[in-house]
Amino acid sequence: MTRIALLLFPEITQLDLTGPYEVFCRMPDVKVDLVWKDRGPVRTEHGLHLQASQRFDEVSTVDVLCVPGGFGVNALLTDPETLSFVRRVAASARYVTSVCSGALILGAAGLLKGKRATTHWAATQYLADFGAIETKGRLVRDGTLITGGGVTAGIDLALQVAAELHGQDCAEAIQLMIEYNPAPPFDAGHPERARPELVNQIRSNLAEAQKRRQQQIKAALAATN
Repeated sequence: MTRIALLLFPEITQLDLTGPYEVFCRMPDVKVDLVWKDRGPVRTEHGLHLQASQRFDEVSTVDVLCVPGGFGVNALLTDPETLSFVRRVAASARYVTSVCSGALILGAAGLLKGKRATTHWAATQYLADFGAIETKGRLVRDGTLITGGGVTAGIDLALQVAAELHGQDCAEAIQLMIEYNPAPPFDAGHPERARPELVNQIRSNLAEAQKRRQQQIKAALAATN
């Protein structure tokens, strides 16, 4: 049986988790758990509540660790309990993966040093702080480490993992079943393609949140020195 653990935490971006979850759960002979410090309901960034199925101390080993993102990541960058869990499980996992800014948690856990990695376009500048090699790509692989870009890239990542574990036919069958056939009405999904004025507006909207994240990253780095 393939065992997969997705980290759940307050203020998570739910699609970072539920996108990969939908793919993982359709793999054969698999057990997928949402893991947090306790089994109580966890509020996502927009108010949806998700329920953890396992506590940190109930998980020993997994085949795949998947760390989603969202602004809830910030508080975890200096959270010893979460970082300890991530390090412990990652040490024996076949694949260590992240979606969006979940890569920053891997970085704070010391798992990105010298590794090629990506994350959400608004967070790529922080990768070097954790010793990672920022690499362009919706998915970036470095050995058994696979990092994904923002939010929707989690579906791509999970399909890649499905292909690694069960072959391309399995991954394609899952893609077909969930009709993952993107045809967005606008070509604005990345700063390289979106209108410059829109990119500038979004960067401006994120400015205060980025300052808070940078402060948390400085605290995380200070804690490891």
